[in-house]
Amino acid sequence: MNVAIVASEFNAEVTSRMVAAAREKAAKMGLGVEHSCRVPGAFDMPVVVDALLRKGGVDGVVTLGAIIKGQTKHDELIAHAVAGELAGLAVKHRKPVSLGITGPGMRERQAYARIRPAAERAVEAVAAVHAELERIG
Repeated sequence: MNVAIVASEFNAEVTSRMVAAAREKAAKMGLGVEHSCRVPGAFDMPVVVDALLRKGGVDGVVTLGAIIKGQTKHDELIAHAVAGELAGLAVKHRKPVSLGITGPGMRERQAYARIRPAAERAVEAVAAVHAELERIG
């Protein structure tokens, strides 16, 4: 199975570590990482994910980001919009897209604590859904 990774540059101290953890997990699982892309923020992911899912050789996409709570509810708006768009793309292309985007409502220390678990689960989810899609034909 070949995957692509799309990561947000926003909160790069967190997301760069998420990418490293996802790459490690993919290697341990024997998955190829065909593409690794950076986008400015989580909101910018859907258009790149759509383009990757259209490419041959990409069986699924791992998305990685950290949406940290600010002084408004902007984090909630972004998280809900992105999650809905990514789910829609998975259905449209019939390929798995994992939601390795942490938040909303979390603080910076929570984002750091979730780096490895979120990244690893995102890779595992793409592989599991891909296997199930293969099984059911």
